[in-house]
Amino acid sequence: MKKSLLALVFASVFSYNASACTGITLSTSANDQIQARTIEWGHSDLNSKLVISPRNHQYTSTMPDQQQGLTWTSQYGFAGISVSDDRFIAEGINEKGLTAGLFYFRNYGSLAKYDPKQTANNITDMDFVRWMLTQFETVAEVEAALDKIKIVTVYFDQHGNPSPTAHWRVSDKQGNSIVIEIMDHGKIHIHKNTAKVLTNSPDYNWQVTNLNNYINLHPGISPPQKINGVEAQSFGVGSNFVGLPGDISPPSRFVRAAFYVNTAPTLNSAEQAVSQAFHILNNFDIPIGSEFNDKSHIPELPSATQWTSVIDQSHGLLFYKTMHDSTIKRVDLKQLDFNAKQEHKQKLDSGKFSYQEVTVNTK
Repeated sequence: MKKSLLALVFASVFSYNASACTGITLSTSANDQIQARTIEWGHSDLNSKLVISPRNHQYTSTMPDQQQGLTWTSQYGFAGISVSDDRFIAEGINEKGLTAGLFYFRNYGSLAKYDPKQTANNITDMDFVRWMLTQFETVAEVEAALDKIKIVTVYFDQHGNPSPTAHWRVSDKQGNSIVIEIMDHGKIHIHKNTAKVLTNSPDYNWQVTNLNNYINLHPGISPPQKINGVEAQSFGVGSNFVGLPGDISPPSRFVRAAFYVNTAPTLNSAEQAVSQAFHILNNFDIPIGSEFNDKSHIPELPSATQWTSVIDQSHGLLFYKTMHDSTIKRVDLKQLDFNAKQEHKQKLDSGKFSYQEVTVNTK
């Protein structure tokens, strides 16, 4: 791919209004692990595809100047969903249950300086998810391998500025989950994902600290009380969490997601947790147009939330629905041929609004 085209593709994914992603983690009483997320882009169709990658497949990361970077051979097969370019995996799960996903990290992510004379161990940020999914079984293995690679930008613009980058959520089916953030020109920060939530900027520590502003929020209904002699009572369910932020900014989505995860009921099966994850993430659908100041150039998209995925790590299942088709689809990794010779790629949906007709017998 020519540099100018690569820049256009990447810019279509990560620009000012891009990727208002929201990720959550749920678990069951049997310790089943569920990773779920949305991905947003309101300017054009990301043309995301379902990508099935086999074992023993060779990859090479292409540097911003089109040189070859790190070359590796996959140990594990995976199923993932791409954004804009089939090589750019935004979320996926491998056959060992490891999941990885990228989340936009504008103005905070800052990668190591690219050196065109030393590229052998270089991998672009947009190849990072694919590299993790093809190489590792556990979070600990990922952490141990980070010092063996150098993550660099996928392209430079015409002024020599590096493209915006991401931060990453990585989880294994044993329940270990981390957030990887690269800041200050290549300094790697690893956080345990204790909040079980990830959105976008600011950094993870800031987002967790910000939860202190919302310790007054509780599920349920506030009890009646007298206010200067006036009998005051709740209008209905939810008065205990009045003040929960409802806007679509990353800090507000982080707080809202943390609240819904924290107040979820005990989940006794993976199926219950998958269903709960979809219901929680329904709260984060962004209607098209809401992020635009200028209403004259809103594209013909049904939603800015282009797809929502839910991964059952314990049973190797990838579920998803799209902006065109709300029907939940399921990919069972146990049914995939990871000994295939080539990657398999297919569209997530038909690209058109889809529904299922209800058959009604009135006789």
